[in-house]
Amino acid sequence: MAIIIKKVSNKKELKTFIRFNYELYKNNPYSVPDLYDDMLGTFSPQKNAAFEFCEADYFLAYKDDKVVGRVAAIINRRANETWNKKEVRFGWIDFVDDPEVSKALLDQVEAWGKERGMEAMVGPLGFTDLDAEGMLVEGFDQLSTMSTIYNYPYYSQHMERLGFEKEADWVEFKLTVPDKLPEKFVRISEIILQKYKLKIKKLKRSEIKEKNYGQKIFDLINEAYAPLYGYSKMTQGQINQYIKTYLPLIDLRMVSLVEDEAGELVAVGISMPSLSEALQKAKGKMLPFGWYHLLKALFFKKPKVLDLLLVGVKPEYQSKGVNALLFYDLVPIYQQMGFQYGESNPELEVNKKVQAQWSAFESVQHKRRRAYKKVF
Repeated sequence: MAIIIKKVSNKKELKTFIRFNYELYKNNPYSVPDLYDDMLGTFSPQKNAAFEFCEADYFLAYKDDKVVGRVAAIINRRANETWNKKEVRFGWIDFVDDPEVSKALLDQVEAWGKERGMEAMVGPLGFTDLDAEGMLVEGFDQLSTMSTIYNYPYYSQHMERLGFEKEADWVEFKLTVPDKLPEKFVRISEIILQKYKLKIKKLKRSEIKEKNYGQKIFDLINEAYAPLYGYSKMTQGQINQYIKTYLPLIDLRMVSLVEDEAGELVAVGISMPSLSEALQKAKGKMLPFGWYHLLKALFFKKPKVLDLLLVGVKPEYQSKGVNALLFYDLVPIYQQMGFQYGESNPELEVNKKVQAQWSAFESVQHKRRRAYKKVF
């Protein structure tokens, strides 16, 4: 029977769109489900500030009256203008192992993009760089994280069969928290502090708003991430949204700031306990008991693994070893809190500056993900 593609046009269909991923990966030991309410907010033009500069439609694939795939078609006008491109993004793509299904979904994105003057298709990408991005191509037997995509191995086979080519790769590392920081690492960190007249600051909850540190952090991220693949500068609306939504959940012990002599922020590192196992137990729902698993992981019985969410350094300090100061501060805290491992989360494979910061730790590259591209 032919594949039927239907545009999501109401909340019931959006609910089906979100839940298809839960059903496809039900009981998969490596997939980490998103929270349903978070996804509703992400896909809502009224709640997601990225719609200030993005447009999107969502599509479901049906076969024999059964949902067999989904995809989001997105145009990020801000990114296209920044990088001088005319690209439509495909994101939140999932499908059963049927070549007709994946072809129908991506043909729909291509047609949607062409109607809007686009010349190429790229993905998986979200609305912005802070959404999950990149199709998993290595590490299928590794537990995913709350900020990354998990997919079956057959996905990439479908992409290549359909003529898509590699556009960019991200790599991920599993890091062992050392029992003690190497003396050389400590010595170099202390030299950097003195040489550049820097200081490490621990953030207080009241300072996020009163001293505008929330704004300072995201301004720094905008500056540090500007040269990275596909990045579009966060708008003030997005920054306000992230400050309100995410910073209250962060244990400030796991945040490190580096300031210069004048008190200007030059580096930031934000980490948190891994929520992967808690999200698996929650199964995408806060109720009736999903909230309990998440709060337990965040504040009570912390897991052995932590997620490194954001690491940003001002461009003029990126070759001066300043990122080492973040871990000079954070590693002893990780030790005190009982963490054994860290997940780096995705880093562009060409970003050697970032990967160099793991040289002081025992680490293994255990995942790789890919953005694919097809020119029309």
